[in-house]
Amino acid sequence: AAIDACKTSNGGCSAKAECRRTTPGNRACICNAGYTGDGIVCIEINPCLENNGGCDRNAECTQIGPNQAVCNCLKGYSGDGKRCTYISLCSQNNGGCSEFAICNDTELTERTCTCRENYIGDGFHCRGNIAQELLRNSNTSRFYFHLEALSIKDIAGPGPFTLFVPRTDILNSDPRVNNWIARGVMAQVMRYHIVGCASLLYHDLTTVTNITSLHGDPIHISHPQNSLVLNNKAEVILRDTVVTNGVIHVINQILVP
Repeated sequence: AAIDACKTSNGGCSAKAECRRTTPGNRACICNAGYTGDGIVCIEINPCLENNGGCDRNAECTQIGPNQAVCNCLKGYSGDGKRCTYISLCSQNNGGCSEFAICNDTELTERTCTCRENYIGDGFHCRGNIAQELLRNSNTSRFYFHLEALSIKDIAGPGPFTLFVPRTDILNSDPRVNNWIARGVMAQVMRYHIVGCASLLYHDLTTVTNITSLHGDPIHISHPQNSLVLNNKAEVILRDTVVTNGVIHVINQILVP
């Protein structure tokens, strides 16, 4: 009987090849689909090595089997991998910049945030002037409404000013406020919380003991246990809200001249 050359050990062909009988006692080795070689040695074909596996040039080709690959768009692109289109970071949610900032796409997965004119900050947080910031923050909005009601216009100027703002709930709950309004002295109380011609940050305040308010009376500053206290009563609880025409600090008591 004719010898079957493929009968034992796959005819000496690669395990990834098919052994085919040709003439009696002879055989041919043919690599399986997805493999390349002479049949004795068969190597997996990596489609990613040629033309990026048919993926978009802005996609990553990943081999997942013999002559099989998947395409995934790179970061900053969207699509099916065969076609990938650039995603503008600024097109979504202003690129994570402040609502008062301009977002600029610079390069892939990069963008810059720049505060608009008349705003200051790092682009992620942009602040306007004292009035705008007082109004925007519920902790300080009540103080703003009192300034408006009393027609106190000092802070409308270029400044700089330093404000010590009693928190909204303090202004709302202190029974003396209505009394001061009735007596016509509330404007004096309000102006006692404003310092003119200076933008004093928390750090600056730790180096002085007295500052003069717009009202004319001095505000005494002390520094017990790593805190900052005004007139031995009101503690600075939120510090250094820097705005275009000064700085705002929030305090937990009303200052009385």
